[in-house]
Amino acid sequence: MPSADVLRTIGNVRETTLGNGLKILVQEIHTAPLVSVWCWYRVGSGDEPAGLTGVSHWVEHMNFKGTESIPCEEMKGIVERAGGMWNGYTWIDQTTYLETAASAALDQMLFIEAERMARGLYDPAECEAERTVIISELQGGDNDPEQLLETEVTATALRVHPYGHPTIGWLQDVQAMSRDDLYTFYKRHYVPNNATLVVVGDIDADDVFRKAERQFGGIPAGSITRHKRMAEPRQVGERRVLVEREGTTAYLKLAYPAPAATEPDFFPMLVLDAALTGAKGVSLWNAFREAPPQRKARLYSALVERGLATSVSGSLLPTSDPFLFTVSLTAATGVSLDRLEEAALAEIDRARRGGLSGQEITRAKRQLRTRLVLENDSVTSVAHQLGYFSTVAGPNYLSQLQARIDAVTPEDVVRIAGQRLGAVTRTVGRFQPLGEAA
Repeated sequence: MPSADVLRTIGNVRETTLGNGLKILVQEIHTAPLVSVWCWYRVGSGDEPAGLTGVSHWVEHMNFKGTESIPCEEMKGIVERAGGMWNGYTWIDQTTYLETAASAALDQMLFIEAERMARGLYDPAECEAERTVIISELQGGDNDPEQLLETEVTATALRVHPYGHPTIGWLQDVQAMSRDDLYTFYKRHYVPNNATLVVVGDIDADDVFRKAERQFGGIPAGSITRHKRMAEPRQVGERRVLVEREGTTAYLKLAYPAPAATEPDFFPMLVLDAALTGAKGVSLWNAFREAPPQRKARLYSALVERGLATSVSGSLLPTSDPFLFTVSLTAATGVSLDRLEEAALAEIDRARRGGLSGQEITRAKRQLRTRLVLENDSVTSVAHQLGYFSTVAGPNYLSQLQARIDAVTPEDVVRIAGQRLGAVTRTVGRFQPLGEAA
């Protein structure tokens, strides 16, 4: 066994912490000879100071560009030779990397993550090449009307908290950052006491702990200095954003302050979103890969089935700090944004005043229960959920999630709708194609 803190077991998950602070979560699932390895870092765009927006995302890119022991051109091949896949992503609270492959490849996957943690190269030429890639990606997002509107609405709704800037960063910051900025950020945050290693699949937990100790145990703990996240001041009036550009489709976004994942209000807000726009579940990895069940969702019935919008979606995700609940609408051909906004706000106000029926809330909770099951459909998905919630909300959260949703009452949903969906705290964003009536 590793030289670690006391081993704990929570449900089917075994947990320990190495002497250098690396937390390790292991769950054995023996349905197929596969294993998924995720390495999570508690750093995301919400931890970036002014002038360095986008640095977390850029650092993530660089950690696919080779290490002291693995040349850049060989990194991908290690996993692919085992018939597996690898990926990674950065968001506001975390950065993560994964490999899923045959169980026999566990040693190689742990080796990649240990190398990535401690021995990244950050070759200056590679950094400059990646700057071009990221700027192209950023400009591509700006050319997508709906994505551009999302960025502008978020920045308008959150003026102080760093969740307000885009994960990819602002263009001026990406243009100005240096290789030393990237490497300093990497060395500060990519340390074992700021990370969680998750291993799920056809493995033996004790064997995983031994191998993790061998690969990661010699990496020294770091002195973690975090950028202070300023609390967002209470909004005192409606805010509006109008974007006018060339385009063929009009979009409307309504953003409201949302609770953090650990706040009691998060769970009735989750049920409220499911009743209004359809249940998405709580997985950043899976939530938007397929359409939610919407046929009887309140806003779908009121706006899409009546021909005012061609689509409606809601977004509420678990975050460490309070973020946003966003309703996104695509206007139907010939329907003005004025008409769509009036109808959408009227329906939301109706939900606030009269609440939602018991049948609607029961249906929403049932759909959420199903989505939570579907979010654990593979070793990759199970490992994601373990690491995500350990990073964002701490231990035991995931195991209690279903019970917390089941405990939501109709009164809770009525209360949260009345408190959270008012005019004073909303931000309204509109994308109006040039040439159409404003």
